[in-house]
Amino acid sequence: MLSDLEKLRNIGIIAHIDAGKTTVTERILFYTGKTYKMGEVHNGTAVMDFMEEEQKRGITITSAATRCPWKDFEINLIDTPGHIDFTAEVERSLRVLDGAVAVFDGSEGVQAQSETVWRQGQKYDLPCLCFVNKMDKVGADFEMTIESIRDKLLANPILMQIPIGAEDSFSGVIDLIKMQAVFYKAEEMGATFEETEIPSELKQTARQQRHQMIELAAEYDNELMDSYVHDKPADIKIITRAIRKGTLSNKLHPVFVGSALKYIGVQRLLDGVLAYLPSPLDKPILTGHKPSDKNKKISIKCDPNGSLVALAFKITSDVHGDLNFIRIYQGKLKSNSRVLNTNRNRRENITRIFEMHAKERKILDSARAGDIVAVVGLKQTLTGDTICDPKKPVCLPSITFPQTVISMSIEPVTAAEKVKLADALADLKREDPTFECKIDVETGQTIISGMGELHLEVLQHKLVRDKGVNVRVSKPRVAYKEAITKLAQAEGKFIRQTGGHGQYGHVVLQIEPLLTEDGHWSRDIEFQSEVAGDAVPREFIPNVERGCRDALGSGVLAGYPFVGVKVTLIDGSFHSVDSSGLAFEQAAAIAIEKAVKKAEPVLLEPVMRLQVVVPQANFGAVQGNLLAKRGLITNCHVHGNMQVIDAKAPLVELFGYSSEIRSVTAGRGIFTMEPLSYEKVPEQIIKQIIF
Repeated sequence: MLSDLEKLRNIGIIAHIDAGKTTVTERILFYTGKTYKMGEVHNGTAVMDFMEEEQKRGITITSAATRCPWKDFEINLIDTPGHIDFTAEVERSLRVLDGAVAVFDGSEGVQAQSETVWRQGQKYDLPCLCFVNKMDKVGADFEMTIESIRDKLLANPILMQIPIGAEDSFSGVIDLIKMQAVFYKAEEMGATFEETEIPSELKQTARQQRHQMIELAAEYDNELMDSYVHDKPADIKIITRAIRKGTLSNKLHPVFVGSALKYIGVQRLLDGVLAYLPSPLDKPILTGHKPSDKNKKISIKCDPNGSLVALAFKITSDVHGDLNFIRIYQGKLKSNSRVLNTNRNRRENITRIFEMHAKERKILDSARAGDIVAVVGLKQTLTGDTICDPKKPVCLPSITFPQTVISMSIEPVTAAEKVKLADALADLKREDPTFECKIDVETGQTIISGMGELHLEVLQHKLVRDKGVNVRVSKPRVAYKEAITKLAQAEGKFIRQTGGHGQYGHVVLQIEPLLTEDGHWSRDIEFQSEVAGDAVPREFIPNVERGCRDALGSGVLAGYPFVGVKVTLIDGSFHSVDSSGLAFEQAAAIAIEKAVKKAEPVLLEPVMRLQVVVPQANFGAVQGNLLAKRGLITNCHVHGNMQVIDAKAPLVELFGYSSEIRSVTAGRGIFTMEPLSYEKVPEQIIKQIIF
C-alpha cells in the first residue's frame, strides 16, 4: 500500500495567463492515454476548459482535476487559471497539492502573474519544476527566461535540458543527464521521438551546462560531491538522486524546455514529474489541532490505516447537490459513510465518491490517504473545512483568500425572480470564496463583490446561463475600506427600563490601528479582553465582541467596513438582573461609534500592481496616461521592441483601462494587474467619494 503511494504524484500546472498551461495539460492527457484526441485552446476544444465561458474566451476560469497514468505511476493533475481575477482557484488548488509545474512563455520570461502564482506556491512550500514553453515563438529567448526566473522569482533554476534552436529553428531538446539530443515527430503529434547524438555545434555548450548542473546538484549528495571534486564521471542515478533531494527541499528548481503546441518536450517533463516531485509520503508531516484547543497539536501522517482526515478545497454546484473536491491526508474514505465536519461541528454523510476527469466522473467505492477525489452528500461543508473520523476530531489549517476589490449592485429583471436570485447567489457564494454578496441597508440593493471586472462579468453570465436568473447590474464600483490612524478610548452604556426586567450593558473599549510588517493596515479586526475581575461577566464577552465587529462593519465616513483595528475591552459593569447579551452588544456598538470618531478615521482604496507591455513608440503616451491616473511607475525595461512598464495605480482609475490601452497603442499594448494593497485616499478624492 505504501509502495503504491510512492508512485502517486499530486501536481498542479501554474502560470501567467497565455503561457500555455492548458495546452501543456492537453498534451499530457494525450500522451498518457487519458484522451485519444488532442483538444486545442484556440479551437475551444480543450478537455480541461469544459465550461462554455472558458471555451468562448479561450482562458481557464475554474481549476479542473484529472488523474492519468505514466510509466507505472499515477498523476493527479490540476490545471489552474492564469488570470488574477480567479486567483482563489489557484490558492485552493496549491493548498492541497504536493508539487507544481510552473509554465513560462519562452519569449516573455517571468510575467506579472507568474510571480503571483510562484509566491502562492512558495507559501505552501511546494517543490516546483519549470517548463519553458513556446520556444518556437518569435522572440523566444531561453537564457533571458532563465535569468528572469533567477532574478524575479529568487529561484535556483537547474537546467535539465537546453533547446536546439529557437523560434522557427526550434527542433528539439538536449537531455543534459543522458547527454542525448531528442527530436519529436510532428506528423505523429510528438507521440514518438528519436534520441540521437548531440549536434556537433552544441556539444561544447551541452558539456558546460552539464558541468554546471552537477555543480549545483553536488551540494545535496555526498557521493556526487566526491565525483565532482575528483573529476570522476557521475552515475545518472546519483545525479537524479541529488537533484531530487534539492528539489524536495525546495532549494533547486529543475528546468525543462519545449513547445507544447508543436508537441516538443512534454514527455520528458512528465518523466521529470516522476523523478523530482514528491509523492504524498515525501511531504512533511502535517500538523492539525484539536477543535476545542488550537494549542493542542495533532500530527497527521499519510497513512491509509490511520483515522480519516481530509480537507474540502473546492465546491461546485450541481443539479444533484454540491460536488465537494477533497484531499485525503490520512486514513480511508468509503462511500455511504458518516464523517464529522469539525469547522461546523456537524456530522455529514458521504453518499458517493468520484474520480474526476474534467467534467466526467468515475464512481469509486473508497479513496485513501494521498488521493484527491470529489464526493457528493456533504450539505454544510464549505471551502477550507476539515472532515474527519467523528471519534477522533481534528482541525486542519484552513485556506485564506484575498479581499474583494470591486463591487456592483444586482437586481432581478422581474420581482418574481427575487427568491430565485437569492438562491442562485447563495450557490455562487458556496462555490467561490472570493465572491461576496450583501444587502445595502440604506438602499435595499443587493451588492455583489469580487476580484475584478472579469470575475464579476463571468459570475453575471453564470447567473443568467446556468441558474436561469435574468438580472440587471450597475457599473462596477470600488470596494473601499475605512481605517483608524490613532489610539482612542470610549465608553458605551445601554440602559433601558421598561417595567419588569430592563436592559443594562456598560463597556469601556480601547481601539488602535492594526498594521502589517510592511506598514499597511491589516485586513483583520482583532478583539481581546483585558477587563479586570468580573466587571464584565465572562459569558457576555462574546456579545461585546459581536457588537464591536457588527459596528465596525458599517463604517463612519462613507459606510464602508473598517479594517486593521485592534479592539481591547478594558472595563465595564453589569447589573445582576437587567444585564443581557443583547444589552452588551448594543453598549459595544455605542462605544465603537464614539471611539472611531476620536481615532481620526481615514478612507482606504485598493491599489493594483500593473504590468503594461507596449510598443516603444507608444511609451510616452502610456506613461502620461498612467500618471494621470494617479499611477506610480516602479520599473521600466525594454524587451525586444516592446517596453515593459511595472507600476501601481488605484483600482478606481483603471476601469475601462483595457480599451484605453488598445486605443493608445493601436491594439498592440497589453496589461495585467493584481491587488497590491489598500492605501489612504487623498483628501481631494475623498470629497468626491463621500459627497
